[in-house]
Amino acid sequence: MSEVDLFTDGACLGNPGPGGWAALLRHGKHERELCGGEPDTTNNRMELLAAISGLEALRKPCTVSLTTDSQYVMKGIKEWMPAWLARNWRTAGGAPVKNRDLWERLNAALVGHQTRWHWVRGHAGHAENMRVDRLARLAAEAVRDAAREAG
Repeated sequence: MSEVDLFTDGACLGNPGPGGWAALLRHGKHERELCGGEPDTTNNRMELLAAISGLEALRKPCTVSLTTDSQYVMKGIKEWMPAWLARNWRTAGGAPVKNRDLWERLNAALVGHQTRWHWVRGHAGHAENMRVDRLARLAAEAVRDAAREAG
C-alpha cells in the first residue's frame, strides 16, 4: 500500500462567512495542493472539506498519515462518530448531528485506507500546517472577492 502524508486546514472570514479549505498530499517527493471555497459557510465545514477532498483525491487504497489542526475533525472522527452511527446520527442529547452531510462523506472517503490521525496546534510553526493555512485563507479571500465583484 502506498504511503501518503495529507495535511489539511480550513478558514473562514467570519463564521459564518466566505470560507476556504486546503489539502496538501505528499507521496515521496511528489506533492499536490488542492483548495477551494464557498461563499457562505463555517470554519468547521471547511475543516471537514479539506480532509474529505484530500482523501477523495486518492485513486487507490493508501496508508494515510493525516495531519490537521482541527479538534472538531479529530474528536469527530476518533471519538464521536461511533456513537453518532449507533444513534442514527443523533448527539448524546438527541439533537441531529451538525454537518452530517460532510461527516457521512468523510466516513465514506476513509473506506479502503489505513488512516493515522495527527493533531497539531494551528499557527504554531508547523511548516505544512502553515502552508495549508495560507492556501485556505487565499481560497476564502478569492471567494469573498468574487462575491464582491458579482454583487
